[in-house]
Amino acid sequence: MTVSPEFTHFVLFAEMRTGSNLLESNLNEFDGLECLGEAFNPAFIGHQGCDEMLGVTQKLRDMNPFALLDAIRLQDGLAGFRYFHDHDPRILNTIMEDPRCAKIVLTRNPLDSYVSLKIAQATQQWKLGDVKTKRSAQVTFDPVEFENHVTQLQAFQLRIQRMLQTFGQSAFYIAYEDANDLDVLNGLAKWLGSPARIEKTSGKLKRQNPEPLEQKLTNFDAVRDGMARLDHFNLSRTPCFDPARGGMVWAYRACRSVPLVYAPLSGGHDGDILDWMARIDGSTRDNLLHEFSPESWQHWLRDNPGHTSFTVIRHPLERAHDVYRRQVLHGARENVRQFLARIYDVTSPEKGALPDDYGTDDHKRGFTAFLRFIHANLNGQTGMTTHPAWALQSDLIADIASRGPIRHVLRADGLHDTLSVLGQGTGRELPPFAPPPRTYRLTLSSIYDAEIEALGRAAYAEDYARLGYADWQAGPQ
Repeated sequence: MTVSPEFTHFVLFAEMRTGSNLLESNLNEFDGLECLGEAFNPAFIGHQGCDEMLGVTQKLRDMNPFALLDAIRLQDGLAGFRYFHDHDPRILNTIMEDPRCAKIVLTRNPLDSYVSLKIAQATQQWKLGDVKTKRSAQVTFDPVEFENHVTQLQAFQLRIQRMLQTFGQSAFYIAYEDANDLDVLNGLAKWLGSPARIEKTSGKLKRQNPEPLEQKLTNFDAVRDGMARLDHFNLSRTPCFDPARGGMVWAYRACRSVPLVYAPLSGGHDGDILDWMARIDGSTRDNLLHEFSPESWQHWLRDNPGHTSFTVIRHPLERAHDVYRRQVLHGARENVRQFLARIYDVTSPEKGALPDDYGTDDHKRGFTAFLRFIHANLNGQTGMTTHPAWALQSDLIADIASRGPIRHVLRADGLHDTLSVLGQGTGRELPPFAPPPRTYRLTLSSIYDAEIEALGRAAYAEDYARLGYADWQAGPQ
């Protein structure tokens, strides 16, 4: 069945646990309509476990996402895909500028989507086709985690809204509750230009967690605190359309005994600094003031007009190496590991302890590939959004400064001298900064050479220039 020539393809903007699988299943019931899944998810292509779509391999898509976009446009009928905030950013402007790309926006109450996500993570059940296989779990509500969830959803939705306005287009908005409504679905098909209509919904997927919210949470009373952290009167404001990269106020740490606050940069190594601040209070790092909401942060600023605020920067190359070692080799950056394997043919060891035969040559090969990835990622040439852990430190500092004055930007390699000087602004003598020595099996100094320096400068040219860094020299790692 043919559809109206007004649209050549469509995009379904959604997020995890908003009902996008259900809506896709229902759209695919219409003759002439086909939703192809998460075509531009950096971890897979279309659906979990798939590495090819419409003759385009995942590796080719990673190198040239527009090859897949063209293949989708050329399909018979009207084909489309689901797009989440962390999908390939290179195609976003293209699809938003194109009036022949129909835009569908799926939304859901963020509290429901947050709890649903927590349950799916706990049960590892992401779709339900047969109620006999349903897995249940009670989860814990984390107010700070929920605030981050809402902030992330809101930032992307406002960005889409702004782009629709500036490009003079409109979208079909559909709520989670209507993703299975027959009348709404037929209305959506009509809006897409399809003459097809359905008399019943797919029925392939079932709602996973229909129970009341209080039955899904172990600490339902904490929801009230989580809601109190949000600035409800600013929810519809759009002062900035770029996703925040770091410096979020919930991450700030402040002493209780002196007006001293630390604004950490993502990708840093904060434990030693937090321990030093805890010694000032004569307590532990867990007792530092933390988990600020925008409101409590403004209260703190008003109550401490002579405060001393600081952040810490690191040599870009050393920071990148630390992120690679802690988050890629030993951490949860599986998407980066997969990217390095697909594009640069660098296979990392399984997450955890490195095997005995993993030596400096392997480490250098992996780290140089990671630097090439960063260079491409910061220039918008990969299918992944830029994570704060490897974003430009100068951009992170700008974000911090937009939330409140930052009085000191200190270098990590000189903290033993500079941190104690901060006491001049607090009115008391502060203890020396003397972190315990640490040794690592694979260090930057063991693989550093002119090639690595050149790759680091290529990736972080702006940080080298803005922050005044010269070539890296061996020091604390």
